[in-house]
Amino acid sequence: MRIVLADRYPGAQFWAFGDGAEMADTLLALVLRGEKTASCCSYTAFRQDGAPAVGGYHVILDGADNPACVIRTVAQRLVRYCDVTADMAALEGEGDKSLDYWRAAHRDFFQREGGFSPEMLLVFEQFTLIERLQ
Repeated sequence: MRIVLADRYPGAQFWAFGDGAEMADTLLALVLRGEKTASCCSYTAFRQDGAPAVGGYHVILDGADNPACVIRTVAQRLVRYCDVTADMAALEGEGDKSLDYWRAAHRDFFQREGGFSPEMLLVFEQFTLIERLQ
């Protein structure tokens, strides 16, 4: 299936949300329900992973590493963690969708990733669901 998807979506990256199987499945479910239409990563991770630019495709994997859906980036911007707005946090669709929840969850995530600062640069990405694969 991955070869077919790579042919159908040239340049697509295959990845899962979060940093574990449970988080991957939880965030994937939000995408499939239409509640999660944005995500972010540290600018450092973005540069290391070489993520596709606006218009690029991503094949999102579930917690078992199976392709679950395809999303397409529709907007990207650099923003500091401390400058993320309530509207941006709500687009991520996580928890109670509040900025307070977003800040706590993402601070914990970036600390696990190896570096957190309120001033850290993030790449905030908005996307649209293109295809369900499961």
